[in-house]
Amino acid sequence: MSSPLISVCIPAYNRARHLRPLLDSILAQDFEDFEIVICEDRSQERDAINGIVSDYARVWPGVIQYFENPKNLGYDGNIRELVARSRGRFCFFMGNDDLMCPHALQHTADLIERYENLGVILKSYSWFDGTPDRIAQTVHYFSEEKYFAPGAAAISVCFRRSGVISGYIVDREEAQKAATAKFDGTLYYQMHLTASVLCTKSAAATPKVLVLCRDGEAPEFGNSESEAAKYTPGRYTPEARINMISGTLSIIRDLRDRTGIDLVEPVTRDYANYFYLCIRDQLAQPLGDYIKMCHRFSRLGFYRYPSFYFYCVFAYVLGQKRCDAFIKQARLLLRHSPRWGTAR
Repeated sequence: MSSPLISVCIPAYNRARHLRPLLDSILAQDFEDFEIVICEDRSQERDAINGIVSDYARVWPGVIQYFENPKNLGYDGNIRELVARSRGRFCFFMGNDDLMCPHALQHTADLIERYENLGVILKSYSWFDGTPDRIAQTVHYFSEEKYFAPGAAAISVCFRRSGVISGYIVDREEAQKAATAKFDGTLYYQMHLTASVLCTKSAAATPKVLVLCRDGEAPEFGNSESEAAKYTPGRYTPEARINMISGTLSIIRDLRDRTGIDLVEPVTRDYANYFYLCIRDQLAQPLGDYIKMCHRFSRLGFYRYPSFYFYCVFAYVLGQKRCDAFIKQARLLLRHSPRWGTAR
């Protein structure tokens, strides 16, 4: 079989109820040079997922490649497994409860054709609540298409912005070269791939929304060996959030130690400038517990940045609902500002 241009990679773990809409959104694309690769990570809904995939595979023979992991690899390990199982020139990842927008694969192919030595594509995306017509927020990093040469500049722009797995697009061969288990349990293996691939490959950012991400789904992390001591299935605890951010910083320190590209300070500052995203789901904690959590975050290096303190106080005073509304409005105002176009 010839290798396709794009492998659409789905890390499957429970959430079988969302698999049909996801597959429908992919198979409705106006683009044919792709495969779908699904790695089921030994969840309680394995039989249901297998049955759904079998139904689609009969209608779309040769398009869907389905694998069942012998043991639960966890989120990071399953991302790595998907890269290893794929045959495409690029991997286009989709969360198992999300949707691909119309024309997303064709747009991705156009970007690949236009830019030489491309390693990562930074997408725009939207969050939806319940049904895809109820868009809660849209995240655009740039108002127009952008190109970043390989090296520190590309990594610094794309690193934090690779955190959402849906619509994460990476050169498969380069991602395979970067394979490692050292960051299993961080829940941010794709950020390691971004940092590694962009050392020698370029990046492109698109203002086109490629994926719709489902808001409000309870997290499934905490079932694999690498995650069990860090995460509680069904919710993000303060410990989980601290582990996740600590993990991203360990990835960027590892990049410095491996390559000499030192982005520890700019990446830490970047997180501090958007720290609300790190604490958004922790604002209902009792004040004493919340202060303790913020103090632990500060010890990761955030104490150096005034924006960190602003978000910790501002967010807790307003609460999640009002903060979300404020930030949504701020994004709209920024997008219509003549200076809009700076990475956010």
